[in-house]
Amino acid sequence: MLRAKMVTSKLLQSSLKSQTGSFTKHLSASKRLSENLYQIPLLARFYGTDASLQKEDSTTNGFKGHDMLAPFTAGWQSTDVHPLVIEKSEGSYVYDVNGKKYLDSLAGLWCTALGGSEPRLVAAATAQLNTLPFYHSFWNRTTKPSLDLAKELLEMFTASKMAKVFFTNSGSEANDTQVKLVWYYNNALGRPNKKKFIARQKSYHGSTLISASLSGLPALHQKFDLPAPFVLHTDCPHYWRYAHPGETEEEYSTRLANNLEDLILKEGPETIAAFIAEPVMGAGGVIPPPVTYFEKVQAVVKKYDILFIADEVICAFGRLGTMFGCDKYSIKPDLVSFAKALSSAYMPIGAILVSPEVSEVIHSQSNTLGSFSHGFTYSGHPVSCAVAIEALKIYKERNIVEQVNKIAPKFQDGLKAFSDSPIIGEIRGTGLILGTEFADNKSPNEPFPPEWGIGAYFGAQCEKHGMLVRVSGDNIMMSPPFIMSPAEVDELISKYGKALKATEERVKELKSQQ
Repeated sequence: MLRAKMVTSKLLQSSLKSQTGSFTKHLSASKRLSENLYQIPLLARFYGTDASLQKEDSTTNGFKGHDMLAPFTAGWQSTDVHPLVIEKSEGSYVYDVNGKKYLDSLAGLWCTALGGSEPRLVAAATAQLNTLPFYHSFWNRTTKPSLDLAKELLEMFTASKMAKVFFTNSGSEANDTQVKLVWYYNNALGRPNKKKFIARQKSYHGSTLISASLSGLPALHQKFDLPAPFVLHTDCPHYWRYAHPGETEEEYSTRLANNLEDLILKEGPETIAAFIAEPVMGAGGVIPPPVTYFEKVQAVVKKYDILFIADEVICAFGRLGTMFGCDKYSIKPDLVSFAKALSSAYMPIGAILVSPEVSEVIHSQSNTLGSFSHGFTYSGHPVSCAVAIEALKIYKERNIVEQVNKIAPKFQDGLKAFSDSPIIGEIRGTGLILGTEFADNKSPNEPFPPEWGIGAYFGAQCEKHGMLVRVSGDNIMMSPPFIMSPAEVDELISKYGKALKATEERVKELKSQQ
């Protein structure tokens, strides 16, 4: 059977190659553009776009068949298509090894808030490397940068009082650690059954075993034996897609809060430990919450003594036009996760804020056991912390929230002006984060055939015109650097418009062939 499947696959690929000329040329850009494109069926991968960006000629510095097991990348992409290899960055732009310039509308992976060439961050890293390139934070030994950064974060975050900071190397590690902290906390309180976590469908909380389980994206679970059984998923708060006809946003929020409470009661409140949520959902499609959503959800979890974890990995440090997403939506969490813009991605670092109530229990329990036996070699790495401290200084000195709020209306209004396009179902966002969802007849119930690869085609067209976006199925996501100038926003809007026009023409062509 396996041999037969392999033969069939080879024949199909051979046939498709002959019909398209060279599927690697047709799809080279679009296949790179989305970590989740491998979900699109085989035919969609080969027919989904005609945009040929990686020409297989002598001018291309190709790395096809490279040695890296690439994250969120299908195997055939590495073997059959040249990767886009980025060589340098300047401000809001990156350059590939062939010298082509791209406007980086995703800020790397939602993270290079200060762009790709902030000299003060480079200087901070260099100075720390020349002073103390590494020391750990185990056994009551640590470094000054880690202590200083912890103090600064506790002072900056004011949505609710926090007492302690735990450092990780990424957002995935931060959310993974959240689960361990909550379990430790409930065990210390004599509540061994209060261990389940509730996350939301379409959420993204990371890709480790636990954080991928928390994530509500099926691709992160398939063939990994995930999610873990202690994780439950409640409704995705996407009003456009899931609201009932005639239902207002507030009514929708009420229904979702009621559904959450029903889930808690079904499982037993004594078994539910925590609820985790992104203020604005990122990788799930850029989904801001409907009106009064967090107000209603917080009331439910508080009623049943369930901890609230705010996953601020994407939203923190100005992305939404407030210093933290919790500020924008009046969230008062018990635990918070940071990463990405914490260092503007110049060095890997993540962090957790822990409330006094939780930290006091951990403190007491660690005394009883003799140690709080959790941590990483690079927890509070001095170079990462030094860079993060400098990034936070820059955010304050340049009033980054004000900068975001100055540029965000131009960004949001300029792109939402394309909402009348017949192939766009919804354009949604706030601050400097925005999502576009393609749909036939502008209906959430009428997606384009997946084999058409509309999102992939749009992404390839953006790349053709010198702009990088995030593609996930027929969703396009953007979260540009905070430092973008008005002229760069105009450039972004122009490139988006050109890609959209080409995609509209592509849809017309495909429909004419039906």
